[in-house]
Amino acid sequence: MKRIVLIVLLCAVVIFGWSQPKYVFYFIGDGMGPNNVMAAQMYLAELKDRIGVERLTMTTLPYTGQLSTFSSSNGITDSSAAGTCLATGVKTNNSTLGLDDKGNPVKTIAEKLHEAGWAVGITTSVSIDHATPAAFYAHVPKRNMYYDIGVQLAESQFDFFGGASFYQPESKENPLSPNLYKLCEDQGYTFARGYKEARDLMDAKRLILIQEGEGVDKSAEGWAQLPYAINRKDDDLTLAQITETAIHYLQHKSERFFLMVEGGSIDWANHAQDGATSIQEVIDFNRSIELAYAFYKEHPDETLIVITADHETGGMALGNKDYTLNLQVLQYQKCSSNKLSDMLQGLMTANRKPSWEDVKALLTAQLGLYKQVEVKPDEDKKLQDAYKKMLKGKGSDIKTLYKSINVLSGKAVALLNKKSKLGWTSYSHTAAPVPIYAIGVGAEHFTGWRDNSEVAPLIQAIALP
Repeated sequence: MKRIVLIVLLCAVVIFGWSQPKYVFYFIGDGMGPNNVMAAQMYLAELKDRIGVERLTMTTLPYTGQLSTFSSSNGITDSSAAGTCLATGVKTNNSTLGLDDKGNPVKTIAEKLHEAGWAVGITTSVSIDHATPAAFYAHVPKRNMYYDIGVQLAESQFDFFGGASFYQPESKENPLSPNLYKLCEDQGYTFARGYKEARDLMDAKRLILIQEGEGVDKSAEGWAQLPYAINRKDDDLTLAQITETAIHYLQHKSERFFLMVEGGSIDWANHAQDGATSIQEVIDFNRSIELAYAFYKEHPDETLIVITADHETGGMALGNKDYTLNLQVLQYQKCSSNKLSDMLQGLMTANRKPSWEDVKALLTAQLGLYKQVEVKPDEDKKLQDAYKKMLKGKGSDIKTLYKSINVLSGKAVALLNKKSKLGWTSYSHTAAPVPIYAIGVGAEHFTGWRDNSEVAPLIQAIALP
């Protein structure tokens, strides 16, 4: 069936007569549903003291649609099955990467373009062996086979990778196996540790841009990610810097390139039901899209940009009681719920039983509660009850996919979400459709209601007629 669909698409290329692009950008906002995009736009408008939207670049693109995201095994997909489908056009089972639902390897759009002589870049704001980036180069039955995924990254011979780091650079099964950093170097890759170092390595045979050490957020129980935009320090590597470096490197390397950019931390923020952090991640993801759009304006007849998501996470709702929104209060949140959780734990470590006044001062400084944001007596009582549970320690955390959040951090951020009029239905993924936006060569065919299995074959038909 997929072969028939691809043949039809290839015929359509000939019939409609569009030109072949030289540059393809494929943006994937992990966990980014329509309400994530709308929340970011309405938040920016409220900061300008008006009701409405402040358009993000992605929503200004001329061609839009929606995608269904179910996997072969589940009505609600995980990132590996969705990533595989976006990379190959083939549905598969949850937890599976680069294989169909029978376990057979499926070639990705990145692999096909690379074989055809295109330079290929795979980038993300989380670890480069995480599910979505791995879906473009790895073929394994389980997404948690991180070392094996890393080995396949090195073997892919793709030109550019960018992200946080490797999640598991050493083999747990065989301690004698080579470290992934050495393995990649043996395969001709040069590591750039930070944006400044990367700018001097444009002539490297193959390049991997990461930021290690304190720049990588390991607080989420070992999961490597670049620091959230809301937590970012001046010297932290950003997704926009990775995207900019990838564009320069790939254009320097070849006359044609394919670049996949994942906004991976949107998903992580949504898993934590952290509205302010999620909105900042969508805005940050849009900064990378702005770079591609600027490139498109210089090469309008040679570029295709496709922007979508692998699934929706969290079931974000805009409105939780009446006909009002108050998203502007989220500006007072200065750190993610994860970091606030770590700060509260720091208070506990420094002072086994910190006073409520000390804890309250932290909530004011980091969330604006009690000062910029009113806390009613019943709400104060709930926060103090959470504070008492925090003092007891064990069993009082809120568990999400990537982080066990201190109960008080979770309750305080949930209160700020409530004040902003955001709602949530889940700490996990949902079956909600996701948006798709496009501009450039062949972009007019990424419209209407589609399934996520249609995207990669259409990109292939346009780029490799």
